Amino acid sequence: MTDVVDSDELLRRIRRGRACAEQEERAWRERSEALEPTDPAGAREAAVRRLTYEAVLRVLDEILTPGRHAEVG
Repeated sequence: MTDVVDSDELLRRIRRGRACAEQEERAWRERSEALEPTDPAGAREAAVRRLTYEAVLRVLDEILTPGRHAEVG
């Protein structure tokens, strides 16, 4: 059976997802910075994961606030 959710619940779920992605981005950024001096390969992998969460944040921001990351040019 499929759950039916109203727009308010959907918005709450998107915001929770955004908060989770923000926390993960921060954790991977910190890990990348911590590994840089001792494990460059690990630091690069952590940086790639950070970039992935940054992309998720940009998409969720666009859903929550259209035009927030509008390209200037």
